[in-house]
Amino acid sequence: MGATPRALRAVVLLCGFYLLSLLLLALLVGLDVLALTRLNGLSALKVVFVSVLLAIPVVQGLLMLRTPRTEGPDGVRATEADEPRLWALVRELADATGTRAPDEILLTGDVNAAVSEQPRLLGLLPGPRRLYLGVPLLTGLSEAQLRSVLAHEYGHFTGGDTRLSALVVRGRTQLARTVDQFHAKADDRTAAERARQERAAARRITRGKKAREVDTAGAGFTYRAMAALYTAYAKLYLRSTLSTARAQEFAADLAAARITGRDTTASALREIPVLATAHDFYLGSYAVLGAPARLMPPRGEFFGGFGLMLAAREENLDRLRRRLPTEPASPYDSHPPIAERVRRIEELPADGRTAQAEGAALDLLTDPARTLAALEEAVLTDEARAFRRAADWQELLDTAMTENLAALDTPLGRALAAYSKEPATLPALLTAIDDGRLWQLAHRLPLSEEALASKGRAFREFARPVLRDSLRSMVLADFSARSLLRWEFSWEHAATARLPGAAEPDGTPDASTEETLEAALDAALADRPDTAPLRALLPPAPQPV
Repeated sequence: MGATPRALRAVVLLCGFYLLSLLLLALLVGLDVLALTRLNGLSALKVVFVSVLLAIPVVQGLLMLRTPRTEGPDGVRATEADEPRLWALVRELADATGTRAPDEILLTGDVNAAVSEQPRLLGLLPGPRRLYLGVPLLTGLSEAQLRSVLAHEYGHFTGGDTRLSALVVRGRTQLARTVDQFHAKADDRTAAERARQERAAARRITRGKKAREVDTAGAGFTYRAMAALYTAYAKLYLRSTLSTARAQEFAADLAAARITGRDTTASALREIPVLATAHDFYLGSYAVLGAPARLMPPRGEFFGGFGLMLAAREENLDRLRRRLPTEPASPYDSHPPIAERVRRIEELPADGRTAQAEGAALDLLTDPARTLAALEEAVLTDEARAFRRAADWQELLDTAMTENLAALDTPLGRALAAYSKEPATLPALLTAIDDGRLWQLAHRLPLSEEALASKGRAFREFARPVLRDSLRSMVLADFSARSLLRWEFSWEHAATARLPGAAEPDGTPDASTEETLEAALDAALADRPDTAPLRALLPPAPQPV
């Protein structure tokens, strides 16, 4: 089946989604008519009441299929006056692919590039277009790779069946959104019913009565029923349009290779999943590290630090480039596995154009620093924007780690508190070890079934790694509480704890102190525990005045 027949089939199936809703409404109306003509007054009213409850989510499902005009990621609007070089590249690539340039460019905080359109007449007539460009994507791609990415995106809009194919993609998105909203409404009803029953229970308790058990099994039933029905139809639609969507991706890749070259297209395809993985790691390990302490990176560096991390971890990125995903993200993913896409491009005949190692695509922006700062204001929540800004990344790390260690709750600490009914401090733990209670505490840890079924030396070997991690964390927390712990910030590797000890000639702590700590931990957790080496690392307790 060709692309156009497949796209037309998708259009028919999308119309069937509307017809399903109309059929359900017709059945409910028929049920009401039958009830009003065959049943007595009260029974008929009950049937009508139930049918109205069922009809509400059906009508809402029809309305959900319309995408709100305001839907889309937040970002910074890039005007042609502000970003002439970016617009020149965008128009050049649109002309090369034989399609219309976008009417607007929005710079976002995602590792993504996409083109949206607001068509008319079910996508058969054109409408305004918008290009979404993720600033993290610009940070990690070269200008040549960005050209390939743009050529790929415009490739979705070329060919004789452009509108219908675009409608297939939009239909997949809208059906998933409709089902998600049904589940969200069901969850809202469940939460509201739970809150109502808990308030009622509280009132009964204040009157000296026994509270009834909270039961929300029936809450949101109609929405869940509709979600199940529409999910089944949506799966049919997704399966039927999967070949169309994936064929579109392959065709767009070929368009990019034709315009920007085989090697550049292959390198861009390899880079995007690497950047997505690296950006997720960057957000969790750097950008939002200080969130628990209500601290944000220096202004403009929430997104700006990503480029610094990429430059420092080039060796790690190379390993990721060699391990491309060989499976789609889900059975209904519209994108084929990235490894398959790269293979198809690299099997094309050599075209004499090698991958160009140009500067970062971010340099196309007139003032990248200004854009990075503006993007923070557009993307971050009101709460995050109100956080204090760190003077530098080192302050962010120090504050975040101090906050995290102060709130630390280790499995070993919880076991000690439950066992001794006393605060779980490091000195109390060392005393418990000296008293021979280490392995009794170990039995209270969250261990594997194999560990819990073991005895003697086997049990100790299973439990020792969990004990060691918790004990090390408690030691670091104790040092941090005494302001004796320093952290070394690095873009290249994880933060390193610097412990009290002799200093190197350049002023940095002696690395041997860390070796001393590791040896002290081993001694404290040996078959015959010895806490003396660990106690020797702890400063003496202050004497009362």
